[in-house]
Amino acid sequence: MIARRALVLCCCLPAWQLLAPAASASGPGRATATAARCFPTALNRSAVLRGAGLAASPLPGSYDASPRTQISLLGAPASSLGGVRVRGSRSGTHAGRLIGYSQGDGASFVPSRPFASGERVTVSGRARIGSRTTPFAYSFVVGSPDALPYSAPRLPSGRDPNEVQHFVSRPDLQPPALLVTARSPRTAPGYVFAAPYSGPGKPGPMIFDDAGTLVWFDPMPAGTESANLQVQQYGGQPVLTWWQGYIPQQGFGEGEHIILNSSYRQIGSVHAGNGYKADLHDLQITPQGTALITIFAPVHCNLATAHGRSDAAVTDSGFQEIDIRTGLVRREWRGLDHVPFADSYLPGANGSTEWPFDFIHVNSVDRLANGGTLISARNTSAIYELNTLTGQVVRRLGGKHSDLGLPAGAATAFQHDAAALASGAISIFDNGAVPKVHAQSRGLVVNVSAATETVLAQYLHPSPLSSASQGNLQVLDNGDAFIGWGSQPYFSEFSAGGELLFDAHMRGSYQSYRAYRFPWTGAGSERPAVVATRPRAGGSPTVYASWNGDTRTAAWRVLAGPSTHQLVSVATAPRTGFETAIGTAAPAAYVAVQALGASGEVLGGSAAVAPVAR
Repeated sequence: MIARRALVLCCCLPAWQLLAPAASASGPGRATATAARCFPTALNRSAVLRGAGLAASPLPGSYDASPRTQISLLGAPASSLGGVRVRGSRSGTHAGRLIGYSQGDGASFVPSRPFASGERVTVSGRARIGSRTTPFAYSFVVGSPDALPYSAPRLPSGRDPNEVQHFVSRPDLQPPALLVTARSPRTAPGYVFAAPYSGPGKPGPMIFDDAGTLVWFDPMPAGTESANLQVQQYGGQPVLTWWQGYIPQQGFGEGEHIILNSSYRQIGSVHAGNGYKADLHDLQITPQGTALITIFAPVHCNLATAHGRSDAAVTDSGFQEIDIRTGLVRREWRGLDHVPFADSYLPGANGSTEWPFDFIHVNSVDRLANGGTLISARNTSAIYELNTLTGQVVRRLGGKHSDLGLPAGAATAFQHDAAALASGAISIFDNGAVPKVHAQSRGLVVNVSAATETVLAQYLHPSPLSSASQGNLQVLDNGDAFIGWGSQPYFSEFSAGGELLFDAHMRGSYQSYRAYRFPWTGAGSERPAVVATRPRAGGSPTVYASWNGDTRTAAWRVLAGPSTHQLVSVATAPRTGFETAIGTAAPAAYVAVQALGASGEVLGGSAAVAPVAR
């Protein structure tokens, strides 16, 4: 397949990862003494430096900065920043480079060496705003990362060979078998995008049509998982994006996001900064050429205030905005800096260094029309609206301290994928479990503009599904709602009025973190694949042709002849799915195929192969 690996391992988020065992007396990564605090003396401070007008990260006054953090200064061109001096209370003065963002509105000071855990770092400099130059200074404390033990990927739970598809021309592709149980000509245009895992076949990003026919599949190498395949806009063009990497059993991702063009060639990738690896939960590419990605960062922490151990750890989570062109971190938001432990529905008493207290578990990030930022936090059952500039929480929807009234049926529980809609409403996938709070999972569209939340639409599967983890709701351009049911292997499309228009599921044990519907035109980057088989007793071969990812092919032309250089057309057949079987009239020493477009034009051709006995 496409050469783009050479990265960390990966996985997704099954239900068994959501319920951590009680703290053990010992274990890998366990602290040997009382851990330092990891949260600030005052929560929800502003990132904006007084007087200078710059938004800084790490957040002023924070206690959870990475030892490998950049100093991000957003709000003035790099040419307006000067005299930046960075000093650690233990490590001393740090040399480094001030590198501007490609958007022209700030810069990161990138230290030449890491900071020391537990030290206080003081940052000072000056910013020229108009004709006035203003000095600035602030400080933060470096946290102590909690190194989790490596956990080998769990073996797939499925063993049934009927759970995977098989192709003669592409035996290396074994995507999940799909069963379509509902179809309608009124579905929105496009294909279904998923990233299945946890089955007997290899995991990988996958595209299929409403008949359940495979369009494209990219199997991951051993030990690597993928998630969140979707179509986005980058550089004015539609691109495919997904996450791939490794997931510790604690339930988050350590990997990178891949960007492919419509020919399935890699044109970019997005990595987390500040010493972290990109989490699987979300990637949103903005029109400004930045990427909003979720991050998870286990850090040693004294959990006495959460009725926990003094030598424990917290899984901090939040998001970064990455300048895709430079890879610099423009801003970083961390839950520890803004949300109290008491807001979590998980018990802090169970937190340890092997199973850190995952008190917030941020699982989506989106930009609001008003310029704010919207995040969903599973373990507080809350959705937060942030002031993007300051990073401060300005409104909470749901959870223990909702700022909006929640009438009966409106509250979510352990939800995923809060997304801002053009109308100002918010779409949510409401898991309602685990632990089970609702009778079944559902898709919700809610109005949050007034003092009380209003449910505008609710989507329920006709066979009640309870998704312990994962899942998403995508509101389509025609008003339909497309739902990926996460830990349940189902994909559904509903009309705006709630009518089920499309329903399919993967056979057996597979799951997919999210699923989407998008229009897509793909041009295969590889040559079409061909295998010709002939009966052992002799006779004419059957030709099997496919072109992974190509959506333009309407028909196949079979070429045959006595040598690879003497091939003539012997048959033409319409494309009949991912792989088309074509009978030929006479034996031949070599065969090849050409993919034909709707007007009969040649789109691509295979190599010539000799038939094999079968």
